Amino acid sequence: MGDFSTAGNGDDLPPASPKLPIPGKRNILITSALPYVNNVPHLGNIIGSVLSADVFARYCRLRDYNTIYMCGTDEYGTATETKALEENCTPKQICDKYHVIHREVYKWFDISFDHFGRTSTPQQTEVCQAIFKKLWENNWLSENTMQQPYCETCKKFLADRLVEGSCPTPGCNYDSARGDQCEKCGKLLNPTELKDPRCKVCRNTPCIRDTDHLFLELPLLKDELEAYVNDLSVAGGWSQNAIHTTHAWLREGLKPRCITRDLKWGVPVPHEKYKDKVFYVWFDAPIGYVSITSCYTTEWEKWWKNPENVELYQFMGKDNVPFHTVIFPSTLLGTRENWTLMKTISVTEYLNYEAGKFSKSKGVGVFGNDAKETNIPVEVWRYYLLTNRPEVSDTLFSWVDLQAKLNSELLNNLGNFVNRVLSFIAKDPASGYGSLIPNPEGAESHPLTKALGEKVGNYVEQYIEAMEKVKLKQGLKIAMSISGEGNGYLQESQFWRLYKEDKPSCSIVMSTASGLVYLLACLLEPFIPSFSREVLKQLNFPPETQLSLSDERGDIEKSKRPWHILPAGHKIGIPTPLFKELKDEEVEFYREKFAGSQADRNLKAETEARKITDQLNKAKISDANKKKERATKSSEAKAKGSASVEAEISISRLDIRVGLITRAQKHPDADSLYVEEIDVGEAQPRTVVSGLVKYIPLEEMQNRKVCVLCNLKPASMRGIKSQAMVLAASNSDHTKVELVEPPKDAAIGERVTFPGFDGKADDVLNPKKKVWETLQVDLHTNKELVACYKDLPLTTSVGVCKVTSISEGSIR
Repeated sequence: MGDFSTAGNGDDLPPASPKLPIPGKRNILITSALPYVNNVPHLGNIIGSVLSADVFARYCRLRDYNTIYMCGTDEYGTATETKALEENCTPKQICDKYHVIHREVYKWFDISFDHFGRTSTPQQTEVCQAIFKKLWENNWLSENTMQQPYCETCKKFLADRLVEGSCPTPGCNYDSARGDQCEKCGKLLNPTELKDPRCKVCRNTPCIRDTDHLFLELPLLKDELEAYVNDLSVAGGWSQNAIHTTHAWLREGLKPRCITRDLKWGVPVPHEKYKDKVFYVWFDAPIGYVSITSCYTTEWEKWWKNPENVELYQFMGKDNVPFHTVIFPSTLLGTRENWTLMKTISVTEYLNYEAGKFSKSKGVGVFGNDAKETNIPVEVWRYYLLTNRPEVSDTLFSWVDLQAKLNSELLNNLGNFVNRVLSFIAKDPASGYGSLIPNPEGAESHPLTKALGEKVGNYVEQYIEAMEKVKLKQGLKIAMSISGEGNGYLQESQFWRLYKEDKPSCSIVMSTASGLVYLLACLLEPFIPSFSREVLKQLNFPPETQLSLSDERGDIEKSKRPWHILPAGHKIGIPTPLFKELKDEEVEFYREKFAGSQADRNLKAETEARKITDQLNKAKISDANKKKERATKSSEAKAKGSASVEAEISISRLDIRVGLITRAQKHPDADSLYVEEIDVGEAQPRTVVSGLVKYIPLEEMQNRKVCVLCNLKPASMRGIKSQAMVLAASNSDHTKVELVEPPKDAAIGERVTFPGFDGKADDVLNPKKKVWETLQVDLHTNKELVACYKDLPLTTSVGVCKVTSISEGSIR
């Protein structure tokens, strides 16, 4: 069931040596549809490709198959140029921006790529052009003149996605269909087929002009393609929707497919006549799987030109099917090289949102960064999306359903079972087992336990059968059934009575139940890996423990005897609840927050911000009037003179200390605020509220040393009193913020000083004297990234305080 020794260094780094196919082992190459880089992925995108592929990749690793999972951002094409126009920047800048956003979203979702790359690389150009040259040499390409929309206003040919109009499909008539595909009915289109076409940039009606292009002669490759489809669709167990779509294309008759476009952002066509054109994104995008693998290893051909030893599994939504079952395999077949063609394709239908449809272009639904910013843990998101995976028909995301699955299935079934078992074992020896796994002697002759073992063994076999066929939702359901069996076993055994009346039998029950806890961590790791990591922690195994479901190691047989999974005498860790109830008011809050489109939400937020600004301005006017009324009294006081001289405003009056954030969480009533507990060397940690949510991910706020201004007057921020302030640096336009960090070896509670200033700090800074405001203007970072007051560094006994990358920024 697992290796109880540690393995690996725990760092999230590329492997020292990339994995290559191993003779005699199952070598699994997994890809998921490359997410387009012009927007943030929504939950429908995530379950349709990367999350589903991740589950299967994790399962394959669990089974000890030699597995790599390749993915990356699809960066070329019209959509990128269009987005660049919208954001007034270059396509490269758009790609750089959204590649990072995608990578961070998938990192939060626990997606375990072996490599996450991108298509705008020299390797993509090299591989794509090499495939093109083979097709050209083998006469699978033709030249043809086609009519294409030309915008007189923009002075250029309009690629598919730069043209919009009404869908020509009878019964559809969607008025915002793109020139390549109708988003509503899914029909693939040519831009000249649109009714009432218009340029997406200037909204004017384009004219039609002739332009020469290159075409892949799909009709000439039809026989080879059909033989491949008929063979692998059965042998590979293709999804029914993939088979249906592919055969529909074949029945309609294949047509030559244009592979070039009049664009600048893309892979250049290596042909003199077409040197000003680039490859159509759906010719070069699937080749991205290959080029991304070539970025992972220079020996990429051992994966991609090795069909005898490598099995290729591909995951995607239904709108991507023909490109992967018709166009891409035809392209590879036409090269006459020994390519690893797709064995199995797993295709999802659409995940719809509440009353409508997820849409990146319209901003409808919950997006990856939205999920990340809620207080709902990642394992809940993964579980809900996977139980709701649209495998055979469209499914619906709803907040009420998410709540029901969390509260009833995760909390009351799975979480309750694990916590019940471990909490009982952790009790002191007078009422439990003192945190030690008991001895299950006699388990084979214990009828209830033996019957459970047989049931669990059957479930594990069914689980493997489902997962081998990429029936992910069924696999998850079977795994959760074992949790249900565990709860039933505890109830039927009445272990709390056995402990008093028949302790040997109680020991059998608790040893068996603890084995089931470990088995569940193993079976559920592909689906909710953060849950499995936490269970291992509570079982007191190191995080590097390698979970396993390998035939060679006898793990399947061992699952039939769960009382032998954990060794007797093993000391468990500290049990804590694994899931938290999602309440009705929270559900209503999220439904309201994510209603409508992103544009609607932004407008609502801006309206609320304006209201707050107006209220603040009114308050300032009122305050100014009160100050005028006090002016005469103030001048009289000044005339009498002051009994004491106000202390000089010196940097030494600030009490800045080295602090350690021991806990950080989102503010319950403010989306932009964190609430931190910070140890500054006092008896109790200080509560600090910081407006850093949009700049620093929550996970990066945990357990890190910071510089803390400790003598500001405490202030209430949205109902929580902030007792200090974390120092942070921002760039000139305040789009980037980084924490000011002391040296790693600095002592918690040590005062941060400034050379030449040795005075005592104020107990509390008087806000009326504007001490902080006066000094703050001279706090900044220098070119060496050192935090300074004027030209003096913020200094500790072991070195100066610095930021990561913001030079010449302001500190506040």
